[in-house]
Amino acid sequence: MTVVALDDTDSRERGMCTTYVASRIAERLCHPATGEGSEGGAACVRRILLVRLNPAVEYKTRGNAALAVHVDCDPDRAFAIARAELESLAETADERTNPGLVVADHPADAIPESAARFARRAIREHLDIDDAAALVDRHGYRSWHAGDGRGRIGALAALGSWRELEGWTYEQIAYREPQRWGTTRDVDAESVFAAADRGYPEAWDTVDRGESETVCVPHTPGPILYGIRGDDPETVRRVAAGIESEPVASSRLFVTNQGTDVHLREGSIADVRDGRAYRLDGRVASEPETRRGGHVFFTLEGESSSDGEGNQERGDVDGLSIECAAFEPTKRFRDRVRALRVGDRITACGEVSDGTLKLEKFAVRDLVRSERVTPTCSDCGRTMESAGRNQGYRCRECDTDAPGKAEIPLERDLEEGWYEVPPCARRHIAKPLVRGGFDAQTHVER
Repeated sequence: MTVVALDDTDSRERGMCTTYVASRIAERLCHPATGEGSEGGAACVRRILLVRLNPAVEYKTRGNAALAVHVDCDPDRAFAIARAELESLAETADERTNPGLVVADHPADAIPESAARFARRAIREHLDIDDAAALVDRHGYRSWHAGDGRGRIGALAALGSWRELEGWTYEQIAYREPQRWGTTRDVDAESVFAAADRGYPEAWDTVDRGESETVCVPHTPGPILYGIRGDDPETVRRVAAGIESEPVASSRLFVTNQGTDVHLREGSIADVRDGRAYRLDGRVASEPETRRGGHVFFTLEGESSSDGEGNQERGDVDGLSIECAAFEPTKRFRDRVRALRVGDRITACGEVSDGTLKLEKFAVRDLVRSERVTPTCSDCGRTMESAGRNQGYRCRECDTDAPGKAEIPLERDLEEGWYEVPPCARRHIAKPLVRGGFDAQTHVER
């Protein structure tokens, strides 16, 4: 087997899409006139991986995807074809587009351990171009790049991902006719919602019913018409086939790490660093506040834990805190955040940027169920007043008294369990609750 890995061919302004470039490479490899298999004739493409990398990397375009084509083909021929496609299609007129290509001539599951580890690091950390170049040289891989070659980072990550990652999902992507790129997409929304209903829950994040939005249809100037994500390849193909739209020029199934939460690392507030994504336990330490622009903020405070015998385990120092935010694009998710109260214990998940955790989902572990308030007089119903320091409360009218504050039950708009941003705000790599496997009840957004 030969693995052809590539990254960084697109531009925020000019368009293109690395999935499209990978699909074109696969198409040429499979063509008898250009691709040569192990026994002559067309090459056999076994799969194409679509690997989402660290969503906090500043150099990314929209989804930070790298691709790897697993093919039975002579590596020199595969390298030549892939290089020609990248030179032809990559939007290098944009100085921020720096494509990279790496080709390995061994099976994907036989990738060296160092390259496999590189894949997980690229999903969870920030890496340097020199790190990728050194690994390419060490293992003798064929490579090519343009500009500063930053795309070699993603290419090498895609190369090692098959050995390193687990829990793959699927996406069926339909591409537009080239003459339509940059124009408004013609997709029948009613057919999208109907197809989404037929495929749910195996196919997820196709639409956002709360916002009446066709999530699967992008708004960028690139070649993608729509993309259907899910747990089962046949389901995503079937949903895609049910969508009525402008002509589909081509369509391709990708094996992907989307919807897996592989970017999240277990951590404590004491350890967080910008540009990484975490799963953090803590206590809500401030009332949620809606600020200008509709963004909602609150403070999460760390708590040390014990082993049940009075011995403190590793954890956050009491009082150490981090600001959490639900930004306006997360829409109705902000109402869930606003419903939190000081004292609630939660698990918060998201990327940390400028010292703020951008919430993707959170789990309520323990809710504050009561609050202490100034007591009322049992005779007249008026609110009592303080009788002095450590002297309780007294009603001036009736001369009744109370030893301290009263505890009353609270009505809560939240339940224990997981809450998530809606599909319209979900990161490609974030795991939707409908996929299951969470450690508490889930409150799924559709």
